Amino acid sequence: MHADVHTSVTRIADLEHRSYDIESQPTSKWETGDYVFARVTKRPNPGVRVENPQGRRVELMEGETIIGALGTRRATRELVGSWRDVGDDGLLNILTGGGVLGRVTSASPFSKTPVEVEYEGHVVVDDDIARMREYGLTATSTPSKVPVVLVLGTSMSAGKTMTGRVITRVLVENGYDVAACKLTGAGTYGDVLSMEVAGADPIYDFVDAGLPTTVVPEDTFREAVRPVFDRLQEADVIVAEVGASPLEPYNGEAVVDMLVDHVAFTVLCASDPYAVVGIEEAFGHSPDLVAGITTNTTAGVDLVEELVDCSALNVQNEAAKEPLEAMLLEALADA
Repeated sequence: MHADVHTSVTRIADLEHRSYDIESQPTSKWETGDYVFARVTKRPNPGVRVENPQGRRVELMEGETIIGALGTRRATRELVGSWRDVGDDGLLNILTGGGVLGRVTSASPFSKTPVEVEYEGHVVVDDDIARMREYGLTATSTPSKVPVVLVLGTSMSAGKTMTGRVITRVLVENGYDVAACKLTGAGTYGDVLSMEVAGADPIYDFVDAGLPTTVVPEDTFREAVRPVFDRLQEADVIVAEVGASPLEPYNGEAVVDMLVDHVAFTVLCASDPYAVVGIEEAFGHSPDLVAGITTNTTAGVDLVEELVDCSALNVQNEAAKEPLEAMLLEALADA
């Protein structure tokens, strides 16, 4: 049996191109990152799609089968849920476009209705349950030496990915070999692919590290993502995105701690000016630049610069390219 759609969280195991079996397992044996086979119970709402292993968004049909990975999501603006909330009926929801599976327990009224699927079994490869951690990167013990441009947010959907893409493009145009990574969040592929489009090479994310989302114990997270840094050490500079907010349960604060000695420039993408104040108070210092949706208008830019000791730029405006470039090049020259 082969699934109709392999979601993007399966890309590290290359399940599209290998043989596997499907075996039902009791929930007592389920674990985070397990690859499971499920069937769509009803036609999803129009516009709801999932990513395939190449990052392309595809529409699902009633009765089609997918393979995703068990995980937990705690999104402030969309869905909250976990595989631990699945009941005896075996019904799950697709929590992310990348194919993270669990049962929704809370949903924003503004989010699209999540796709419901019915569990049919676990993916079994060579007689063992297939789990993401078995296919994650392994450490090569390369000392970290490359300067980092760190892109943080005050929440999800604050403009981090677009900002990281713009920064990557500016650095590539100035002759830097840029590597990029997304270190926390919930499994989708499109975010880090957008930085590849901007010229970053190589690109990695926490899915490459064997995690469906980064809502996991901190020690598990640190051990998993450390090999990601090892793969980026041939670049001139690393653009690193931290999904969600560092104060949310995605281990963003752990990333900040892991990278603190290597960060040359920090960009905070904010949902509103007052959120900038909250992050500044939580961490005790200001970012080098504020960007994101709070800078969509000059009113937002002015209020940020009034409330905190920090510049703000709408990096999507062409007029922002020159000052952004100057700030980045000065920071990297001093790194």
